[in-house]
Amino acid sequence: MFKIETMKGHNRMSTQDLLLAIEKAVKNGETEFDIAASGQHDIGGPLWNADGKTLHFHVTNAGQRVGSMCLPGTEIVVDESTSADVGWLNAGGLITVKGDAGDTAGHCSSGGKIYIGGRAGTRSGSLMKHDPLYEEPELWILKNVGSFSFEFMGGGKAVVCGWDSEEFDSVLGERPCVGMVGGVVYVRGPIDQLPPDVRPHALDDDDIAFLKGGMGAFLAAVDHADLEGELSDWTKWQKLVPLTAAEKAAQPKSESVRDFRLHEWVKGGIFSDVAHDDFAVHNTLSHGDYRLRVPSWDNAKYAAPCEFSCPTGIPTQRRYGLIRQGKLDEALHLELEYTPFPGSVCGSVCPNPCMDGCTRGGIDFPIQIGDLGYRSAFTQVEPPKNHTGKNVAIIGGGVAGLSAAWQLARKGHSVTVYDEADHIGGKLEQVIPRGRLAHELLEAELKRIESVGVKFVSGCKVDKAKFEALQKGSDAVIVATGGTKSRFFPWEGVEHLTMGLEYLKAINRGEHPKTGKKVVVIGAGNSGMDTCRGAYDMGAESVVAVDVQKPAAFADEIKYVESRGGKLVWPFFTSKITEKGVYANDGRFIEADQVIVSIGEEPVLDFLPDDDRIQYFRKSWLVPDKTQSILPGVFTAGDTIKPGRLTDAIGSGRKAAWYADQYMNGTAEPFPEKKKIPAERLSTAYFERCHHCDLGDPVDDHTRCVSCGTCRDCKMCLESCPEEAITRIQREDGSWEYQSDPDRCIGCGICAGVCPCGVWTLKDNPVKIPMYSTGAQA
Repeated sequence: MFKIETMKGHNRMSTQDLLLAIEKAVKNGETEFDIAASGQHDIGGPLWNADGKTLHFHVTNAGQRVGSMCLPGTEIVVDESTSADVGWLNAGGLITVKGDAGDTAGHCSSGGKIYIGGRAGTRSGSLMKHDPLYEEPELWILKNVGSFSFEFMGGGKAVVCGWDSEEFDSVLGERPCVGMVGGVVYVRGPIDQLPPDVRPHALDDDDIAFLKGGMGAFLAAVDHADLEGELSDWTKWQKLVPLTAAEKAAQPKSESVRDFRLHEWVKGGIFSDVAHDDFAVHNTLSHGDYRLRVPSWDNAKYAAPCEFSCPTGIPTQRRYGLIRQGKLDEALHLELEYTPFPGSVCGSVCPNPCMDGCTRGGIDFPIQIGDLGYRSAFTQVEPPKNHTGKNVAIIGGGVAGLSAAWQLARKGHSVTVYDEADHIGGKLEQVIPRGRLAHELLEAELKRIESVGVKFVSGCKVDKAKFEALQKGSDAVIVATGGTKSRFFPWEGVEHLTMGLEYLKAINRGEHPKTGKKVVVIGAGNSGMDTCRGAYDMGAESVVAVDVQKPAAFADEIKYVESRGGKLVWPFFTSKITEKGVYANDGRFIEADQVIVSIGEEPVLDFLPDDDRIQYFRKSWLVPDKTQSILPGVFTAGDTIKPGRLTDAIGSGRKAAWYADQYMNGTAEPFPEKKKIPAERLSTAYFERCHHCDLGDPVDDHTRCVSCGTCRDCKMCLESCPEEAITRIQREDGSWEYQSDPDRCIGCGICAGVCPCGVWTLKDNPVKIPMYSTGAQA
């Protein structure tokens, strides 16, 4: 006996994993199964033994569709009641449920036998059918069934014994056998009014022989052999069969469909209890203005989750779209339209929130977006051919300022970047350890910024007089000086602190700042981990990082520090620093001969004019308007607005550049931003899950990218449209467009349903056609 327990403690085996385990066991020759299910569905089919042996399943606590598509040579026993669709599409199996069955028991069955030892729900036996080449299906039910039973039955035999059903006015529920065109229903007990094309008949000898021949086996299977005598009084039975074609032809002409709908279907309308039905009749299929819904090809209307999650706004799905077309070079250049640092930031030090948002990550593994970004690191661009004659001064040579400079210079403006440090690059140059960011990579990307015409002025401290001169001599100014002063709280003993920002700057300048043997770093974010790394590089023997909360640093950075012996302690609320170490407010003490604070930075903006129009948050950070402006023609970006990641600074620089350009051009177009595509628009089921695979070259991920919100030209809509209403338009630039012909489209929505990328939208038809009621009022 092959046993499967689907619950291990609080962990439940998924339906997919259970079915795969059963399939594997069958392939290995197992024939006897004991399944302790926990609601999993589709247990028992379609399976077969290679040697023709019978497969036996004993199942408890099963979910929907027990024995669905069950094949000959499979026998299933369910001890208790089970849910809907027992024996759905049964093709030859023997399925026994000793308790009640849910709705649609035996639905669409075409072979085999189904035994129900209790009641069955609504629409049981519906759409049963019989292929004359095979034995007809049988559905045996001990008690009664719900309404709409044996609807559209086309073949097979059903037996409803009506036992223990005295409380019911009809053992077949309401409106049984509607649309029945074949087969026979044997029933014992009262029944509701039948449709005019189905008639009851007394049993003949063949009917009794069939029931006698099967009743014993059925009752034994459901543990009610004692009822055989009671249920064998054939005078209490009748059979229901549809009229033959000849009998129907001989019937008086039936009432119209409209009359049937008004008087026979459900009086007042099928939804009359909740809504008024005007009984107007419309064509089943309508075109043009008469469609209820119209499709719209909304290509790139929404941002993909990766694009939306990326503060820089890089549309990775568009890059992979170009790669699919064989345009790798264009794909690499596309990233440079959004950032000058694809290698230094995207491919090196960025936490890649784009990958956290990636839809593919919900299937198997996120697309390798960071690695793809690195492929653009050494891509060169041409300087702008046209120049506007406008001059822009950017104060601050960090990521935000350089991002703005890159965008403005490529638009043809003359841009000069001023920075107090001896070398341009901000934190990339001055703070981030060389072990995290290769210096030659950064230098290459800085040279690329210069190649488009940006001028660097280093070693230039901007004071109030210099700012005033830049403001007067420039068409626009962008303040992007970033966070340049370490933050700390007024703890007792702050005079013993080493400022983390200055400490890291000294290391990157090639100096060897004073470093203790036992170092405590206050702050366990990314800056704190950089400081820990720096302390070890400078000779510290032990480093402990403390924080008030769970460390917020990237997992890789924490792992690196721990690999060198570092420890992280939290929650630790610093209360006092002494020459001997650090105290927490709960009395804990960590010994140290140097304490470095690295809990973030704040900007120094003393060069700005004393102007009431300039708003501040906590007297440190600027509060610009929605265009990132603080004064007419003066904009700001990056950590001068709020602390953030490097990718946040790049995105902020892009936005400041956009509005500075609008200001110089005398226009007021808002910064382009898209809403994130709703997950329910995407069809991820089309994409095969990758198990333990080597992802390989990130360029090859174009096959894995879902292309959320952007057409991947898969042609599924084109090939699936039943009316052939969709055409593909090829443009001269290599792009394409899909169009739906309103004269052919019926608004069925298949295009939207099959689109894996969520590009097609089905909308209510905006054209209002006056409709006139010709029916009676309810």
